[in-house]
Amino acid sequence: MKKIILSALIASSLVFTGCFKDDDTPIVIETTTVNNYGDDGNGNGGETCPVVAVTGAITEDTTWTSDNIYQLNQKVVVDNGATLTIEAGTIVKGSPGTGSLASALIIARGAKINAVGTATSPIIFTSTGDNITCGQTAGTNLDENDRGQWGGLIVLGYAPSSFSGDLLENQIEGIPADDTFGLYGGSDATDNSGVMSYISIRHGGALIGENNEINGLTLGGVGNGTVINNIEVVANVDDGIEFFGGTVNASNLLVWAQGDDALDIDQAYSGTIDNAVVVLGGISDHAFEIDGPEGTGTGSFTLQNVTIVGNTVTENGEYADYRSGATGTTSNIYAYGFKDSSDVELDNDGVATNYNNGDLTFGAWEIVLPTGVTDVASVFANKAETVTVTGFGSTATAITQGANTVGATTSDLAWTYANAFGGFGF
Repeated sequence: MKKIILSALIASSLVFTGCFKDDDTPIVIETTTVNNYGDDGNGNGGETCPVVAVTGAITEDTTWTSDNIYQLNQKVVVDNGATLTIEAGTIVKGSPGTGSLASALIIARGAKINAVGTATSPIIFTSTGDNITCGQTAGTNLDENDRGQWGGLIVLGYAPSSFSGDLLENQIEGIPADDTFGLYGGSDATDNSGVMSYISIRHGGALIGENNEINGLTLGGVGNGTVINNIEVVANVDDGIEFFGGTVNASNLLVWAQGDDALDIDQAYSGTIDNAVVVLGGISDHAFEIDGPEGTGTGSFTLQNVTIVGNTVTENGEYADYRSGATGTTSNIYAYGFKDSSDVELDNDGVATNYNNGDLTFGAWEIVLPTGVTDVASVFANKAETVTVTGFGSTATAITQGANTVGATTSDLAWTYANAFGGFGF
């Protein structure tokens, strides 16, 4: 473990101002120096890693490089027309704070993020409380139980989403209504918010209001011109990854030890989520929480090739909850490690009706049954008040652990922090 000592603030700082929607908050860049005293493995010590503190709006194309640590102080917004490029191996740290002081990186509609890491040099979003520094992929002082130390990553686009009242656009949760950079939704299914690949998001979910935390990765109205793959979220207070409408496809995802739901779908999201691993922690809720449209707009999700691992520690920890008229397909799911009380649930009459009409369908599920459960179909529960269903759970098979023929290709996620420190054996 290297010791990290904050040295003097460099005397000069740069201040850039520009159009920040209706808020004239400037972007402020200050550079400090962090000296890392210790052996780098080659008999050398005393390397230097600058910390670049960022606040406000990024209004022109900007690049963050791996030889710096970038510190988010409150909300940093990449504004319409600007592209933020983040080099492989770059570390971004969010400052602590709640409410209006919560730190987050927000990619507004019309802006882009070009964040392309690699399996050996992922881009890491974490907390200022994490002692990770340049050239490292993990610190030593935080683990999967350290949550809520900063906000999260929010990406917003112009793709269709189904809102109450059939509004064309909406304000993303967590951003005050008068901050127009929080708007998402539109009519462009092919909207492009950039590229995100090999990114690890850790220890987020700061409280922004009563019972309202920021997700690890929030995707609001993001279009299928956007590329999202190889993303992990570890130790977030709220959901791991939440899809608010939009059409974006996402693959090679991992969520570990979130506080609420791992993969959350809302507002007629109509993309494909492919090859994902969910490992519930001690306070986690659902592996999947899936809602449908809020207005008359429609969209059907595809969720496929997913391995979900439960917990037996608390009353929480469910397989999945399908709610609010959800429409789409869930297939090739491998599940193990859940409690005998855990279920895959149709939550209400609307979603049960969609199941009966063939608008909500299920392919293969392979489940390692918990102790005391003898019938795999009993894991699938219809909680609708007045609508009965038949055949729910008929596509599921009981298997022994490790005998699965469906689920994620976990080797694609061997690069993750979760695999290295969770002992999953990918």
